[in-house]
Amino acid sequence: MILAIDPGTTESGWCLFDGAIYGSGIWKNERLIAHPWPAADKCAIEMIAHYGMLVGREVFETCVWIGRFQQKWRAPDEVRLIYRRDVKLHLCGSSRAKDANIRQALIDRLGPIGTKKDPGPLYGVKSHAWAALAVAVTAFDTALDGQPKQA
Repeated sequence: MILAIDPGTTESGWCLFDGAIYGSGIWKNERLIAHPWPAADKCAIEMIAHYGMLVGREVFETCVWIGRFQQKWRAPDEVRLIYRRDVKLHLCGSSRAKDANIRQALIDRLGPIGTKKDPGPLYGVKSHAWAALAVAVTAFDTALDGQPKQA
């Protein structure tokens, strides 16, 4: 079971995934870091990359949270840091993919969102939890070195 995190400055998206979604949400960072996550045996966090653009205070605050989440995990050296570019390439085959493309790739793979009356496998996934799910699926599908798992 993978705990995947899309970190933010004050709150972060999370997803528990093992081929299917076992939970997802957006929590305040203090709550997320304090939760013991007993069901998860692996952790993957979206990592920030620099592409030559200027960044502000929020990016650096997010970097601090990435480090805090990693250090809090029961095996900090085993946390998988996954770049957004790698998520785009894995799910969409293009580094130019947008959030909408990633969301559609997840829907195509995992099934419909559904409705309150007739929930699908993605019902309840919102906002930053979509990015956490994308990180989870990428981590689930690839070996620790980032290469696809061998059949």
